[in-house]
Amino acid sequence: MATQTWQLHEETHLSLCRSFNFSFLLHPSLLKTKQSSALISLLFCNNTTMSTMRLKHLSSIANDVVQKCALKLDTPVDKLVEEFETIWKTDETAPVGAATISSNNNNNRNSYGRKFVEFCSAKVMQSCDMCKTIEEKIANGSFSRFTFDMMLAWEMPTSADEESFTECVAKEKEEKKSPQKCLSEQDDISLFYSDLMPLLVDNEKNVGEDAFVWMGSLVPLVTDVVNGRFTFETLTVPTGNRLHFPSYDKFLKEIDRCIKYLAKHAKPKGVELADDEFILHVEGTASTQRVVRHIGGTSWPGRLTLTNYALYFEASGVLTYEDALKIDLSKDMEQTVKPASTGPWGAPLFDKAIIYESPELSEEIVLEFPEVTSSTRRDLWLALSKEIMLMHRFLAKYEINCPIQAWEMHSRTILAITRLHAAREMLRISPPPPTRFLIFSLFDEIPKGDYVLEELAESLKKSNSGHPCSASSILRSMNLSESMIISGLDQEMEVGSSENATPTPSGQVENSSLLETAINQSREEEKDIAIAKATTKELKEEGISESATIFLELLRPLRNSVPWFEEVLMWERPSTTLTVVAATLVVTYQEWVGIALAALFIWLVAKMVRARLQRLDINCNEIVVCTASDQSTIESIVSAQRGMQTVQEMMQIANVSILKLWSIYISKARKHANVAMVLLSATAIFFTVVPVKFVIMAAIVCCFSSTLASRLGMGKRENQSSRRLREWWDSIPVIPVRVVETRQSKAD
Repeated sequence: MATQTWQLHEETHLSLCRSFNFSFLLHPSLLKTKQSSALISLLFCNNTTMSTMRLKHLSSIANDVVQKCALKLDTPVDKLVEEFETIWKTDETAPVGAATISSNNNNNRNSYGRKFVEFCSAKVMQSCDMCKTIEEKIANGSFSRFTFDMMLAWEMPTSADEESFTECVAKEKEEKKSPQKCLSEQDDISLFYSDLMPLLVDNEKNVGEDAFVWMGSLVPLVTDVVNGRFTFETLTVPTGNRLHFPSYDKFLKEIDRCIKYLAKHAKPKGVELADDEFILHVEGTASTQRVVRHIGGTSWPGRLTLTNYALYFEASGVLTYEDALKIDLSKDMEQTVKPASTGPWGAPLFDKAIIYESPELSEEIVLEFPEVTSSTRRDLWLALSKEIMLMHRFLAKYEINCPIQAWEMHSRTILAITRLHAAREMLRISPPPPTRFLIFSLFDEIPKGDYVLEELAESLKKSNSGHPCSASSILRSMNLSESMIISGLDQEMEVGSSENATPTPSGQVENSSLLETAINQSREEEKDIAIAKATTKELKEEGISESATIFLELLRPLRNSVPWFEEVLMWERPSTTLTVVAATLVVTYQEWVGIALAALFIWLVAKMVRARLQRLDINCNEIVVCTASDQSTIESIVSAQRGMQTVQEMMQIANVSILKLWSIYISKARKHANVAMVLLSATAIFFTVVPVKFVIMAAIVCCFSSTLASRLGMGKRENQSSRRLREWWDSIPVIPVRVVETRQSKAD
């Protein structure tokens, strides 16, 4: 009995040693002796201690993540610490002096803990088969749980962070016990979040924006570092800009499901897709909503397919689809895709279509996406089509000719579109804006997006596209290798994986700081512009009468200054008038126009400084415009009618003037044309001989002298001159105008 117990004990220790790779340390003969039991137990205990060693300065979640990384890497924790500190000492300079060490102790510890978590996480992602078997791990939930714990550990790496977090949670629980008023912002939360999210979100910890973007730098399936902040902001608006694990897990599973769904779609009929061409969106099938192509007054329903190179429209036949019409979006030419309105017999009644225009096509292609209420389908297709066009323009503009780098950008675009599909599946009741999940469409709209794309091109040329968790590698691992891999690309990526990147202690590439700076600047300016546009929203919704009233009210400062100019011009203030005339003549004669403009600008700056000192920006919070009138309803209608008549008369006068000038130009009125040509010739000779400044001075003197003569009652001769000119103008005949209801071809 004792012998059997010892044999069982020996076999148990032997299996443990072999499971921890310690059997090679023992001679086979030692395994059969009783003295080996103590040695085996010692080795087992040492290995268990090394794999479960907890670092005191790290938080509990950070310790758990580090231990999981050590087990996956089959490396003790102390060796990971030793390897990290070797790299850390080469990159970090130690502070000099005890006082400096004391003041920076907490910051150094926090930075050390976060960098160590980044190092372990990056090492696991690049060394293990995490991304190679990502599809299976997403299905069983292990990938989402592990990566979410990584984000938690990155956000709370040290024990001090954990203690402060625990204190904040305790305070929040105490505050929740006291009654609080419901915020008005909760009224805007969609029905999906207000009713279902309390069931999905548990009491576990959640992560913020920075941790989410950091995870995107490790695994681009989660998000892309370029638009990760915009994606996170859109996903977490209803949950207070915090990401919870149930939502994160569902998001990743929806991404996996969308990729599988798109991979099973049938290829367009009559065309051969390229080796690296992937279907990104399909509509018009039996299980999806209709797509209609309009050609003149006829309409053709069919199936529309979008790939990372083109749009394919297949008109519906009797039993099957006809051969696909290819709309190539990859050509670097002046092609455009824009929204349009369509309707029966070509009437623009419904704003639910897109128009594709290209120099290669004789007529535009109109595709409609019928919908009952909104135009979200049209907006989605428009954004996706623009994304593909802008991606190919980006590759051509920045001369990204390397197949590895080009395919990496294709892969990142494909994953961005897939994330958009996943988000729309999660938020069906209130679909998110498409551009917040895309890359090129987003930075084509927001301010300084071109700077971000420049930095993206530079980072793409320096990045490592061959590591196991790059966007292209992830797509290869998700059952897409048969249709999406260029011949010979795998070998090139393996060679490039060891040449293009310089890993830091955090496992990231050292060229992302400029890109992050450009993204943050662009995002801040976008927020400022959004706030500024929000202030003009109410003004744009005003009617014609209210807009006219506001316009006249805004012009009141200028209208108040008009009487002063009239008084100066009419010599009601002789001293002021003489001063203005003298100053104008001197400036014109000495050619001091530039100096005069400079003085004007300095005067405006002085007025602005004065307004700032008077704190007008604080006192002037709004402009009050009164629309009340002393007129009765009938009087208001009559005045409006008179206003319309005045506008009509002004338009008639303008039309008659244009027709008279045309008659003079084509010599329909030959006598008047001769006079006009003589006057124009004499004026041309006069301007050739006389300098312009003397002409301007003469015009100024004539203007003020004529007003002075009329004030003194000596303007009889001038009245006769104006009368002769008016009579000459009235005697000019015009060409008759005939209005027809149908268009006629015009002869050259």
